[in-house]
Amino acid sequence: MTKQKILIADDEPLARERLKRLAESLPEYRVCGEAGDGDTALARVAELHPDILLLDIRMPGLDGMEVAARLSQINNPPAIIFCTAYDSYAIRAFDVQAIAYLLKPVRKDALAEALARAGRVNRVQLQALSSQAFATGEFPGSPAGNPANMNPGDDEQLPVRTHRGTELIDIAGIRYCQADQKYVTIHHTRGETVSDYTLKELENAYPRQLLRIHRNTLVGVRFIQALKRTPEGHNLVVLRDDLGELQASRRHTSNVRHWLQGQQPGG
Repeated sequence: MTKQKILIADDEPLARERLKRLAESLPEYRVCGEAGDGDTALARVAELHPDILLLDIRMPGLDGMEVAARLSQINNPPAIIFCTAYDSYAIRAFDVQAIAYLLKPVRKDALAEALARAGRVNRVQLQALSSQAFATGEFPGSPAGNPANMNPGDDEQLPVRTHRGTELIDIAGIRYCQADQKYVTIHHTRGETVSDYTLKELENAYPRQLLRIHRNTLVGVRFIQALKRTPEGHNLVVLRDDLGELQASRRHTSNVRHWLQGQQPGG
């Protein structure tokens, strides 16, 4: 099993040592590096590409909030977990898409829960959080603002950066997504949009709404009408409303069949 990489950024050596000891006592994670200030943290992120950043807020130079704000602008940023002795930053922490906010001294069970939560958040969801947070001024989620309850729903919108700016696409309106070399074209009710998301990122972010039918195709489940087999032995997914047919690979045909069976009464 590949362990998730953690970078620890804190200006106190003893705090870094404690976090490292706690993190490495959990079998799914390994600490790949440390930083004692904000500028070094940014450099280490660029160098080591960690999955998760345990980030102090009050540090010399760039503070943790500034580091998080800069990281939110890059592709594939690490998930950020703030670890701080001050509770006055909690709301601002969510404004910069923090996955969790832990008060020192950090407890092992709290860290384990936050790390597990961070592993479920990827670039697609971070960009969605960013769009919603800056549009509404608050972190989406439960009334208490708990990001653990962030589950994409049918009213979710996918932010896609284009040459015109950020376009918001209704997840419920995505008919299918097809990969062509390094880009993915999202076909939706308002047209087509080219994105730099990978199919894997979209599939992981919206597992209830998008179904893999081919190595280069995801389909919106609400647009699936039937599965048929051609005389030549090819499997085709028939889309609703006469929107056409998409080829399903032999490997992924069972995905479609299981989904269709689940839609039957008693399924």
